Amino acid sequence: MFDPILLQTFVAVAGSRSFTGAAVHLRLGQSTVSQHIRRLEVSVGRRLLVRDTHSVMLTPDGEAMLGFARSILDANERARSYLQGARLSGRIRFGASEDFVTTRLADVLHKFTERHPSVELELTVALSSTLFDLLDEGALDLVIAKRRVGLNQQREARSGVAVRTERLVWAARDPSVVEAGKPLPLILFSRPGITRVAAIEALDRKGIPWRIVCTSGSLSGLQAAARAGLGIMVQPRSMVSSGLMVLPTSPQLPQLEEVEFILTSAANEPTGVAAALAKEILDRNARQEFELPFREAV
Repeated sequence: MFDPILLQTFVAVAGSRSFTGAAVHLRLGQSTVSQHIRRLEVSVGRRLLVRDTHSVMLTPDGEAMLGFARSILDANERARSYLQGARLSGRIRFGASEDFVTTRLADVLHKFTERHPSVELELTVALSSTLFDLLDEGALDLVIAKRRVGLNQQREARSGVAVRTERLVWAARDPSVVEAGKPLPLILFSRPGITRVAAIEALDRKGIPWRIVCTSGSLSGLQAAARAGLGIMVQPRSMVSSGLMVLPTSPQLPQLEEVEFILTSAANEPTGVAAALAKEILDRNARQEFELPFREAV
């Protein structure tokens, strides 16, 4: 019998490739995370992780154990949900930024509605700034959206539970869209999109000329323009879609900032249905090993 607590820690480390990241997510000390991994390896009788000062890698046995661990934790969660007494019911007005919906959230929402068929889920997909406004107006109960890291503006300083932090990157069909001596062709969300502001500010700081070739409030519209080779778009690194490649930084493409996805609710702490959905998102995010669908430009 494998201890679910040890499995949860192992999956969190494997998902983030970091003992520190797992400790933050699980709200444990880093020494406790290390102890959990050692105890699991003793229990299994195999080395599961290889760790150095810069990275954490899964061994072949670790790769196999990761699949087993996810299945065990998922079965535990299904049993807990079924046997916990009264079925969860009610309505949840949930808002999510489009990039997170299309790349992260489909399986989470499917599992949540499958486990809680009596819950009425109302989903709003919009820009992060719009979602925060709707939350403030009382039109949403729970939101997952982006915020810029390290800024002091009131909007950016709103409280919430961090889901993940990612660096923004430049993405395009191929590197040929960057032409020396010509303004950078940008594909951007409509105002006041966070990635739009971050890209323009980074270019202006370096004095790099740019022009907007496509603006859309829809991620699918931006991706279509990028796949057509019209220009360059900006996305969190792991959310770049297939058919596009991440372009390396260069004198014409400065390094972009990090953004943070947070869960925030109308109440100080989510309760009831909102709390259950928030837990599902955080748990699934910790257990999932995200695959990157893009290519790296060389």
